[in-house]
Amino acid sequence: MRAPSFSHVQSYPAFLWRSVGVATDGGWPFYAWMTALTAVFLVGVNAWAHQMGGGMGTTGMSDHVSWGLYIANFAFTVGLAAGAVMMVIPAYVYKDSRMQDVVIIGEILAIAAIVMALAFVNVDIGRPDRIWHMMPPFGRFNWPVSMLTWDVVVLSGYLLINLHITGYLLYKRFLGQPPSKRWYLPFVFLSIVWAVSIHTVTAFLFSGLGGRPFWNTALLAPRFLVSAFVSGPAFIILAMQIIRRLGGVKFSMDPMWTLVRILRVTVLINLFLVLSEVFTEFYTGGSHTASAQYLYFGLHGQDALVPWIWTAVVFNLTGAVLLLANQSQRRLWLIDLACVLVFVGIWIEKGMGLVVPGFIPSTLHEIVEYVPNELEWRVVAGIWALGMMIFTLGIKIAIAVLTDRMHLDEAPLTPEEA
Repeated sequence: MRAPSFSHVQSYPAFLWRSVGVATDGGWPFYAWMTALTAVFLVGVNAWAHQMGGGMGTTGMSDHVSWGLYIANFAFTVGLAAGAVMMVIPAYVYKDSRMQDVVIIGEILAIAAIVMALAFVNVDIGRPDRIWHMMPPFGRFNWPVSMLTWDVVVLSGYLLINLHITGYLLYKRFLGQPPSKRWYLPFVFLSIVWAVSIHTVTAFLFSGLGGRPFWNTALLAPRFLVSAFVSGPAFIILAMQIIRRLGGVKFSMDPMWTLVRILRVTVLINLFLVLSEVFTEFYTGGSHTASAQYLYFGLHGQDALVPWIWTAVVFNLTGAVLLLANQSQRRLWLIDLACVLVFVGIWIEKGMGLVVPGFIPSTLHEIVEYVPNELEWRVVAGIWALGMMIFTLGIKIAIAVLTDRMHLDEAPLTPEEA
């Protein structure tokens, strides 16, 4: 290990300065990617500005369906953040040293996903002067009764935990010093518990609404967790391959195959839980099954969500078959295709397929359909672009540090090295 030549007071600003340099330097593919993301992000900001000026009436939502595409993406991105813990458990609970080399990818994904989740909540509030109510030191929370209060607290806490773990590990590697376990290992194990809590509380936020029978199920929290352990690993598997091919990092493929084995189990459990819900809804019958009837088959001639949910069913089933097929061991593109299918399938199932049907029919038994309009899609695209920018910049810094191309005693990286 290299001995640092500066004190910590001097080296910390050096770490931040070098990180900024690494994150903003690169070749033309990097600049093209970041330019595209920035353009999409600015389109989203412009759409949100129009929403601020015209009010929530400019969206496709209404008094009958007050949660739409924004909260659908919020539920999904919270799961994406929680799913990142699937790299932490093998690495630190089962002490898989090969997973420890790439666990930072999951931590950075968690940070980006939580930022997106908080952004989706903010754009759904409708008025910026209400955002301060979400800040625990300043806002007046309905504590401890409101589940939204708990959700904001656990999301903010999870963001801080992952920022600490990622920053500390990269900083110690930058100094050329071994990290002290007492400064990161307790937080690693806390992050596992916290990851479960953020998605459990989010599920309780839905299932605790007694007037929405579609969400009143004890299986909602387990479904949220299992689906998170599908979307998270699927995204990380794809990200690892992109990093290997474009980032020039030749880490072992073993961590990826560990995630594939996890994915093969979780995707089947997710399908089983969905089947259990469908059986309960349609076999028992009754008026409370109206939302499920609307979702899967349409109700009284209204069927806007039917194509969505059946697309999710087909994608998840196809992805499960591909993951379990023997050919996928020899053909990596089958694994990639399966990951894309289950990622999109979970996004539909957990987003539009979960949030919107809870409002249809309304508590007055009226059927008012919801279809997201162009403005909502632009805002959503802008937030996803923001998340991908954070993830890209974080991965760039992590690669430079973990490959020892950025450390304290080294000269600054050239754009080609970055």
